[in-house]
Amino acid sequence: MKVHRAGEAGLLVETGDLATAHRLDAAIRAAGLAGIVDVVPGEHTVLVTADPAVCDLGRLATRLPELPLPDATAAAADPVEIPVVYDGADLAEVAEIAGLTPEEVVRRHSAAEYTVAYLGFSPGFGYLTGLDEALHVPRRESPRTAVPAGAVAIAGPYAAVYPSRSPGGWRLLGRTSATMWDVTRDPPSPLRPGARVRFTVAAP
Repeated sequence: MKVHRAGEAGLLVETGDLATAHRLDAAIRAAGLAGIVDVVPGEHTVLVTADPAVCDLGRLATRLPELPLPDATAAAADPVEIPVVYDGADLAEVAEIAGLTPEEVVRRHSAAEYTVAYLGFSPGFGYLTGLDEALHVPRRESPRTAVPAGAVAIAGPYAAVYPSRSPGGWRLLGRTSATMWDVTRDPPSPLRPGARVRFTVAAP
């Protein structure tokens, strides 16, 4: 691992791969280190912010790579199940690009088990890995100015659910009634890095 300073109160740890980023995230949270303000795992990195008045960043930079990493962060937990009505505006187009029927797109999308790689773009927006390779289609050439909350979408190697109404260029396969972001809930999002996710077929 390589550790870099990130501003006056942050450290960016290069982990080299997604699994190690998830394991380091779990290790830091479990260690109860004094002065840690936030831990933000990315695809190959973990950003740690701390209170410089409480935490010596130099010592922390030395300690982070030495933390014992757990074998797994979320494998033992039950997957988050998200019911989906597959009536998305881009379902037929995705099927055409992939050379499949819409029914086969639904089958492949709902048969896979996903892992939350990281959260970004907007609060509660989880980038999910594990999408069937046949469904690795590009983003729309012209993004929509508004995608409704609950839209289930794919782009490249990722699947996702839009947690709130926002612009977006991912291809829409369907919609869910599940609330993906609620500031009155603790935690606000049902997704966290390393968690497993399954999409289930729901009736309209």
